[in-house]
Amino acid sequence: MKMDGAYSDGVDGAYKPLPLLYFTFMLIWVFSAISWTFNTYRNRHLQPNKLQWTLASVPLIKALQLTLSFLFWYSCFYSNTCSLWMSFGVYITGVLFQTASFVSFFLISHGYCITCHRLSLSERRTLAALGCVFYLNLVGYRASIPYFSVLLLLNYFIVFYVIFHHVSQNLILLRDQLTIIEDEDVQAMHEAVYTKYVMFKKFQGAMHIVAILELAILINMDHSLETYWIRLLIREWAQFFIFMYIGWIFRSQQLAPRFSVMPSLKAKGAITVPPIYSIEMDAKTFKDFSSHEWHIGVPTSPNKGSLKDSVLVVIQHPHAYRV
Repeated sequence: MKMDGAYSDGVDGAYKPLPLLYFTFMLIWVFSAISWTFNTYRNRHLQPNKLQWTLASVPLIKALQLTLSFLFWYSCFYSNTCSLWMSFGVYITGVLFQTASFVSFFLISHGYCITCHRLSLSERRTLAALGCVFYLNLVGYRASIPYFSVLLLLNYFIVFYVIFHHVSQNLILLRDQLTIIEDEDVQAMHEAVYTKYVMFKKFQGAMHIVAILELAILINMDHSLETYWIRLLIREWAQFFIFMYIGWIFRSQQLAPRFSVMPSLKAKGAITVPPIYSIEMDAKTFKDFSSHEWHIGVPTSPNKGSLKDSVLVVIQHPHAYRV
């Protein structure tokens, strides 16, 4: 959309700080996206990083949205041109950013790559359905279609209920695992399971802040232009700090030894803890040990590289256990 000089002069002065604001946050998010991608690639051998690559899409989409926002407002003020297609791109990337964010939250709350290596078929279908409904509600709300603000508010309650419910389930599961480890005196597993527990507790706290902020933004009744850029500044900083905090918790890193050793079992929606058994055997016996039901051997010797007088903890294969 080409603007003549009179129309350009009619752009409200309250929007004047927006080009600089969007440019600053664009640089911040671009740097964050590059740093996240580089760290995930560099530490790809340390742990299963499918979750980290999924999370990488969030800052990339946000950086694209801010880039389009900057170009749109810069062209409006300094080139007398407000592109309709560029504003549409800002609209679409904003919806995609929020949808990708909540899909990432869903994956974390289900324990993806933390307490389970993959989601079940029903979980994947539920995730896809909730993501599509959330996306459509956001589109309707941002298009100012009547009643979509009510539908989006209802959708938020459902989304946060699902997230907090699964986080609570995983915390209960990890507490049960810690109890079993203490009862069986398998201290070599304690650090790995406790690391997962702390990660979920931090994520739970961050999601409480996200829920409060999203609902506050949704029901905000102040639409005055004079304070628009201030509200935008607060919202952008809040989004950045929250996502960087969550990203820092689940970044690719050298985690506790045997972090991926304790899978959970899911049957008909119930999560159970596989039984833990420990036996003592020397290295020669363990070398010839073969069974489809018992497949993980963990040396608990305090001296690295030495199996002398060590205890090998053997954990039952999950598929051999029938709930």
